[in-house]
Amino acid sequence: MLRLTVVRLVPAGLSGQQARPAASAAFWARGLADQRHGPAKPGFPLCIPKAETTAKAVANQGPRPTRRFIACPELARTVVSRLGAELQKTVVLECEPGPGILTRTLLNAGAQVITLESNKSFLCDLEMLEEKLNGQLKAVHCDFFKLDPIGLGLLMPPVMYSENLFDKLGILDVAWTADVPVKVIGIVPQEKERNLLWKFIYALYERSSIYKYGRIELNLFLSEKEYKTLIANPSERRIYQALSILWQTACDIQLVHMEPWSSFLTNSKRPNPPVPKKALLQNDHLCLVRLTPRKDLFSDSLTTANSKLFVLMVKQCLIKSKTQLVDKLNLWTCENVKQLLGQLEIPENSTTGSLYPEQYKCLFHLMQQSNRFDQSWVYDNDFLEYHMDFLNEAYC
Repeated sequence: MLRLTVVRLVPAGLSGQQARPAASAAFWARGLADQRHGPAKPGFPLCIPKAETTAKAVANQGPRPTRRFIACPELARTVVSRLGAELQKTVVLECEPGPGILTRTLLNAGAQVITLESNKSFLCDLEMLEEKLNGQLKAVHCDFFKLDPIGLGLLMPPVMYSENLFDKLGILDVAWTADVPVKVIGIVPQEKERNLLWKFIYALYERSSIYKYGRIELNLFLSEKEYKTLIANPSERRIYQALSILWQTACDIQLVHMEPWSSFLTNSKRPNPPVPKKALLQNDHLCLVRLTPRKDLFSDSLTTANSKLFVLMVKQCLIKSKTQLVDKLNLWTCENVKQLLGQLEIPENSTTGSLYPEQYKCLFHLMQQSNRFDQSWVYDNDFLEYHMDFLNEAYC
């Protein structure tokens, strides 16, 4: 199990030896570095509103955009119990907390919590809660799922650049091989699941956006169908996709909890908003999925400089999963393709959809080592246009 540590911040004028342990220090330092935070003011454990009270509060916020919330105190306690035993040493970045049921439960468990909320009404309530505590909570007007848009110039909250957000919070970057610096938790917007998964995976392989600061751990509620896509293998040909390969290569994927859709509160005017259906997959639950980047993801052959090539290679291979692997490799390398496959004990008649994630990584490793990897296919006009259109959708 990963040992979780909080980011240590050193107020101006203090050395690292003089600074207090991070668990008792403010983790948003810029502008607050000289503020001293002792034990929280009386009031713990915080009162958790009943689900009926929370439902009324959400109903007053209007129906759009449609969001889902944790309203049941028991569900909130279950989620917190699944996040790990050392929450008191953990910085938790909670996305779109809404009425703050999970927020209060995290605080009661001793976690240092940063809430990123896009709705100003919910934000106001969270800021009032922040004032009652003594440094354990920070509420920020921000939409985590809209971080780092492409080409918008100067941004106004809740849309932000991750660099500005983390700088404001005083969160410092750590080595990739260090412990997880921050846990992120949130419910992914239903209509943006696929685009956001692509956005995160691009950022992860490039170590950009939030991953510039280390192996940020995502704990996301995803639809059951998307979770099953992430963990699919070649035997599940109809759902095995580029996303499956890229996420399994990059992260340890763990199913933390499954909960029926009906357990979540929604701000929709409909009493029972439609649950997205998928003919190929069961989709009766939201799944809390932990995505922890691997310490050994990067190496001499897979770096932040060439990782985009790996992503593009996998994407192109899985556009048509029945394509002969030999045919693809002949376009990309001047090596003896059969000899290349032989080194990895991959049958010559393999299709692009029959390889496991680790086989793709090993294949890329050998192609990089050969120094005869033809990259001209990356600049093919049709593929480049397809790729740019896809990026624009993912980062919108």
